[in-house]
Amino acid sequence: MSSAMDWMARGHAYFAACLAAIDDRTIEGPSRLPDWTGKHLLSHVGHNARALGRLTQWAATGEPTPMYTSPRARADEIDAGAGWSVSRLREFAEEEQQRLAAALSGLKDTMWHNEVVTAQGRSVPATTIPWLRSRELWIHACDLPSGGDFAAFPDDLLDALVDDALARRAAQGITVRADGAPADLARWLTGRGDFSPRPRADEPLPALPPWL
Repeated sequence: MSSAMDWMARGHAYFAACLAAIDDRTIEGPSRLPDWTGKHLLSHVGHNARALGRLTQWAATGEPTPMYTSPRARADEIDAGAGWSVSRLREFAEEEQQRLAAALSGLKDTMWHNEVVTAQGRSVPATTIPWLRSRELWIHACDLPSGGDFAAFPDDLLDALVDDALARRAAQGITVRADGAPADLARWLTGRGDFSPRPRADEPLPALPPWL
């Protein structure tokens, strides 16, 4: 869990640095994700921190507080935020991250073991929350227009991303066996690159959709 908290802090710093290098007009244009502008992406990053804050409250109080009230609520939040000014969205993403970090820091030892339910319906211990946020920050830094790159990620984080992506595919009944540099594998497995890994066996590799 301490590694995930460190990844989260460093991921926010990386995301913020990438964002600071992009002017407002560029943010108003397309992001690297299909059908999303940079404003949609900032809205999502801010609202994701807020949603994970609800899970943190759940862990702290034991009272179920889901990330979203309904599947539609997530999309509605993102769309509403995309209508805000870029300056407001920059502040929103920063403020919500700081609120989440403070809430996580306030969890007592026993609270970290309390189970919460993700937006995908998975029951996980609260120790998973920093990892969920870390993944969002690092990957979405690469989705910003003129944003970051997987090659800048820490080696241990890349290994964790690859393991996580492979586990997700395995849960879907998809087995992927491939060789390649961790940054290339993580980029490809998260649907953010044209990298074609060399299969270790004579089997077709399935198309893998991007994460949001």
